Amino acid sequence: MIRFIISLFFFGCILLQAQKPQINQDRLEKRIFELAKFGLQENGETERVAFSDADVAAQQWVVQSLTNLGLEVHIDFAGNIIGKRQGKKPSLKPISFGSHIDRVPNGGNYDGCVGSMAALEVLEVLNENKITTRHPLEIIIFSNEEGGVMGSRAIAGHLGKDALKVVNSTGFTMGEGIMRLGGDTTRIAEVARKKDEIAAFLELHIEQGGTLEKENIDIGIVEGIVGLKWWDVEFTGFSNHAGTTPMNARQDALLAAAKFIVAVNEITNSFDGAQVGTVGKIKAEPGAPNVIPGKVVTSLEIRDLSSDIIEKVYQAIKTKGEEIAKDSDVQIEFRPLDTTADPAMMTSEIQDAIGAAAKKLGLSTKRMPSGAGHDAQDMALIAPTGMIFVPSNGGISHSPKEFTSPEDMANGANVLLQTILALDKKL
Repeated sequence: MIRFIISLFFFGCILLQAQKPQINQDRLEKRIFELAKFGLQENGETERVAFSDADVAAQQWVVQSLTNLGLEVHIDFAGNIIGKRQGKKPSLKPISFGSHIDRVPNGGNYDGCVGSMAALEVLEVLNENKITTRHPLEIIIFSNEEGGVMGSRAIAGHLGKDALKVVNSTGFTMGEGIMRLGGDTTRIAEVARKKDEIAAFLELHIEQGGTLEKENIDIGIVEGIVGLKWWDVEFTGFSNHAGTTPMNARQDALLAAAKFIVAVNEITNSFDGAQVGTVGKIKAEPGAPNVIPGKVVTSLEIRDLSSDIIEKVYQAIKTKGEEIAKDSDVQIEFRPLDTTADPAMMTSEIQDAIGAAAKKLGLSTKRMPSGAGHDAQDMALIAPTGMIFVPSNGGISHSPKEFTSPEDMANGANVLLQTILALDKKL
């Protein structure tokens, strides 16, 4: 009997040990709600575009939260929040993790925010359990992810001077925004990291799609992040009186653009694979109902995991666009934009570590691509990188209606925590 009681005691101790450390689900959700207060509108929605007053205030709140957790915190010259937790072996490279807190206009409370608040929760759990990792840990809350992954591009050494001139919806240029966040545009180059500086980088994020929810999968293990390229496509015809110009004598730039938009959809669908092509913006001039449009500028975006596929789709679209322009008696010009990103494959060893952590927690997994760009895409250029997805309710994102359940957030955060601890032992 005594042996049985002793065995039960030790079994209980082992079981408790196996369950720790563990994410506090309620606390994680509370952090999400606290962050959502920054930029809260009367209608209940939150506006927190990068560089806005709400973004600056949220940044200061995160800095204070990290300071309260005992981290060494600073704002780098690109406006990123960097928090460092010492490890047992300071000479080891840091394990970095994080996401972003800025949002698209009229966005939701979960895109970027889940990964950022989960990172804070991981650090608090480590403190509670008095766990000191071998490696130093580094949390990074990236600046202006939604407006062109600005902060991560700077860390990867790819934020050019021209990008600093880009204006976002607040009216501030990237350069002005960096200064508002506490950065310094004259020292951006100093933010860039070398390829051997970081042991590993991890980002937890909502899926921003409906695959995990539809298939009832707990965790997505990202295999790679699609590359994307943008162009402005300009059609130049001739503005003339809409009432006196015969239909067969018109040089209608908008009509040519409309045919082009349909062609983008048809050509993109004609290729095998998961590539996507989109025209999401159009501007017609002079923009009067009684004037034939003489100039139209549309956007063109193409995404795929393969740069070769992106180029093939583009060339096919370009050829068709030139045919449409010729038949319509207008001129066409394709202008590539600086806001592009190459495909980024996630590190296979880190994918395996994420899968093992999920399995240990009894969570189902699926290996999948990311159709959206993320800070991890740039970090993959300089460090072994992995990305964890959690389900998005209804596949909705970039919307006030985006939602990820507390349980799913906690599952992702626990996978993040266990992956960090596993990599800390392995690397």
